[in-house]
Amino acid sequence: MSAPADLDVRPITEAEYPEWLRAVRAGFLREPVVSAAELEARRGQFEPGRFIGAFDGDRCVATFRSFAQEVTAVGGRFVAADAISAVTVTATHRRRGLLTRMMDEDLAAAKERGDVLATLIAAEYGIYGRYGFGPATSGTEWTIDVPRSGLDPRGPDLDGGRIDLVDPDDVRELGPGLHDRMRRATPGAISRDDWRWQLITGAVRTEPWTQPFFAVYRAPDGTVEGLMAYDVDEKWADTMQPSNTASVRSLIASSPAAERALWHYLCSIDWVMRVKSGWRAPDDLLPHLLPNPPAARITMHADWLWVRILDVVRALEARTYAGEGALVLEVVDGSGMTGGRYRLDASPDGASCTTTTRSADLTLDVRELATLWLGDESAVRLAALGRVREERAGAGQEADALLRTSRRPWCPDMF
Repeated sequence: MSAPADLDVRPITEAEYPEWLRAVRAGFLREPVVSAAELEARRGQFEPGRFIGAFDGDRCVATFRSFAQEVTAVGGRFVAADAISAVTVTATHRRRGLLTRMMDEDLAAAKERGDVLATLIAAEYGIYGRYGFGPATSGTEWTIDVPRSGLDPRGPDLDGGRIDLVDPDDVRELGPGLHDRMRRATPGAISRDDWRWQLITGAVRTEPWTQPFFAVYRAPDGTVEGLMAYDVDEKWADTMQPSNTASVRSLIASSPAAERALWHYLCSIDWVMRVKSGWRAPDDLLPHLLPNPPAARITMHADWLWVRILDVVRALEARTYAGEGALVLEVVDGSGMTGGRYRLDASPDGASCTTTTRSADLTLDVRELATLWLGDESAVRLAALGRVREERAGAGQEADALLRTSRRPWCPDMF
């Protein structure tokens, strides 16, 4: 067994990319073989310095990747983030500090670049808190029993709008503009680059691919306000009655009218008896767009986007606040990257955040600040859990009045 000091942790070269991909596949329990087609499809992602590997001799035994991303803060501002993905440690080399070495190297580089945040989607809940990450959004999937939904099976009343089935080329043309409008209004949403749109539409294929149906909703003035990608299986009961399920891969919309129209359209397709919603915001409108909301039952709910704040001042100044007030936060960060005492002065017109020597109102770890930053969590609730300490009575309620949002944040994308 190689000692930790004998393992080489470093950015990989482009020549080492195939071996690194093999290790990624093994880490996610997929066949550890990289096809020529997958390698060719993924080569465009390679960015020197942002793909890290741990090597035992010539063999890659741990992987880590980061890339540039924008996260929407409360109020609609896009914040620069270091998005982390493809994190694996081969089972033969666990508990040797490899993840810590890769994480420390990447976060230090992100802070040096001036990124405000780091983000990831955690496959295992218990890993990332020790690196200062906290769960900042969650997601919910509903399954709709279509016959019980109460919707008119003839389809939606579009009131001058229209729904069209479109091709992948149309999606790549229409989707980016719609997505930018949607993410500006959705705290927790992230940017999509051109490679992501190619992946969504099958122009780039890294896994076995089946083309979905793509439907767009156009408002009466012709503006594209909704885009949905979905699959439909083909199942029939013994009595030759249809028992098909439509599964949504993605639905983005810039208006409630678009959401209503697209869900009603999907539920009105002949032979579709169930609809699986895919990953939605936890307070999504979907159940209450049905005349009979209990026809949509929750079939999955979990944490989703995790955030690690790298610059407290810029993070708190980037977002907006519903009310007016001031808080002094004692932020604890075991890494030494962001710890300190900060005074936040917030109002609907803007905010300022400065270091201060005044007495703290709340003491909290940087990971708890991350859970509060997008407005989904409650400082009062965290105090009850022992994860935030009130240094002044009532400070938790004041923090909630400033930080919480009327709609819950949501990240529609996996990365």
